[in-house]
Amino acid sequence: MKRDMNVLIVGVGGQGVLLASELLGEAALESGYDVKKSEVHGMAQRGGVVYSHIRLGDKIYSPLIREGHVDVILAFEQAEAQRWVHYLRDAGTIIVNHFKLIPPIASMKGFDYPADAIDSVKKRVKNVKVINAAQTAERLGNLHLINTVLLGVLSMSLDISPEIWEKVIRQWVPKGTEELNIKAFLEGRKHQ
Repeated sequence: MKRDMNVLIVGVGGQGVLLASELLGEAALESGYDVKKSEVHGMAQRGGVVYSHIRLGDKIYSPLIREGHVDVILAFEQAEAQRWVHYLRDAGTIIVNHFKLIPPIASMKGFDYPADAIDSVKKRVKNVKVINAAQTAERLGNLHLINTVLLGVLSMSLDISPEIWEKVIRQWVPKGTEELNIKAFLEGRKHQ
C-alpha cells in the first residue's frame, strides 16, 4: 500500500509550475499511484499566481487539498511560500526557492512585497528547506532549469524511483533539453 501524499506547487507565471506538476503527476502514475491534480493559472502570462494541487495514493477521490493537509509545499518564489504556508499540515515540509519575483502590481499600486518571507515561514514551520535553485540552474547554463532543480529536491520526499523520474523528464521537457533537465534534476536531489 502506497502512502497518500498531498503536494502543493506554487509560484508565479513563467516559472515552470505547470510543467513541474505534469512531471510529478506522470512520475507518480508510472509508479503505480492513483493521481488527481488541479491547477489555477488564470493570470500566469502576466506574472500572476500559479498553483497546482497534486494528490497521490492508492485511491484518490478529489484533486483539491484542504487547508492544513498538505504534506509538501514546493514554492518557486518566497512570497508564494508565505502566502500558502497555512495549507501545510503540522509535520509537513516546505521547500522554498530562495528567489524573489516582485509582481508589477507591487510597484504600480504601492503594495509591499514582504521583506522577510522566508523568515516568516521559518517561524511557522519546523521543516523548511531553502534552495537557491537559480544559482544551480545558472551554473548549468539555463535559468529555465529552476523547476527541474526544485523537482529533484522534492523527489527525495517521494517514493518514486530516479529511473522513473528520468523517463518522465525525457518525455515531457522541450526536445533538445532532456540531458540538461536530467542534470538539473540530479543536482536538486543532492540538496538535503
